[in-house]
Amino acid sequence: MNALGRHILAEMYGCDPESLNDVKKVEGLMVDAAIRAGAEVREVAFHKFNPQGVSGVVVISESHLAVHTWPEFGYAAVDVFTCGEKVNPWDAVNIIAEKFGTRQLTATEMKRGVLFDVCGERAAAG
Repeated sequence: MNALGRHILAEMYGCDPESLNDVKKVEGLMVDAAIRAGAEVREVAFHKFNPQGVSGVVVISESHLAVHTWPEFGYAAVDVFTCGEKVNPWDAVNIIAEKFGTRQLTATEMKRGVLFDVCGERAAAG
């Protein structure tokens, strides 16, 4: 890997509105996705908005998973950032999409912390 981490920005459409509006369910599936992807969970913080929607973050040793939901649109914005090579962020994204009942998923991966040596060449991360 030529970067310190990988960051997936995921757009999840056609999700189950009830799941997106249940703070305990959202928190549980985000923590479960982190664990099943092989991450080590450190901190968890979630908030239920009135009248609807949930936002939260799962801090992992490898970085974080975050979510913001709009139940009224069946939409969730999810990002999964992992450092190192132990955890594949796509595993967590796919688990979350499945648990939300996502009908359409679009996602982009960014390399984070791309390192260069003094000559402008990419340096090996690690």
